[in-house]
Amino acid sequence: MQAGPPYEAPSFRQQTNAGNPVGAVLLGLFASVVVSLIYSGLILATYKDQSQTTAHTLYVAHALLNGVVVGALVGLVGRRSNGARIGAAVIAALGAFFGYTNAIPLIIAESETPRAVADMVQWDTFLPAELWWGSQSGTTWISLLGLVVAAASAWGLAYAVGNRGRGA
Repeated sequence: MQAGPPYEAPSFRQQTNAGNPVGAVLLGLFASVVVSLIYSGLILATYKDQSQTTAHTLYVAHALLNGVVVGALVGLVGRRSNGARIGAAVIAALGAFFGYTNAIPLIIAESETPRAVADMVQWDTFLPAELWWGSQSGTTWISLLGLVVAAASAWGLAYAVGNRGRGA
């Protein structure tokens, strides 16, 4: 009888704890769209009764919620993938932006007519982004704060959840 090799042969398959980064980013994108649609609907339902302070608070809270949801899901699915974490930060910031800007055409359609939205698209396409930026009322820092809150919370939570319970 012949003895086996004196050492264990190395495995040639890739060994990683990265999870599924593409699936994580796609799941985060889906979750961000859902959270943004809920925020746009909430703004549409309450815009007549909101003060400027309430609107800013809701925007920052939406950015935080969007970042938390996206970051948690990306961390669970993407594990230790840095690309998934960066994708989570970008998606959460875009979700905060589009949640606000998508509410503007809905408000215009509800307060005037759906034809007014078509006119807005034809004559002032970037009106929702200009209103988000808030340069007329001096609140540009709120817009940027929402982006930073969304991106930081998404990246931080994806990092924390992705590294939880895994050894080096």
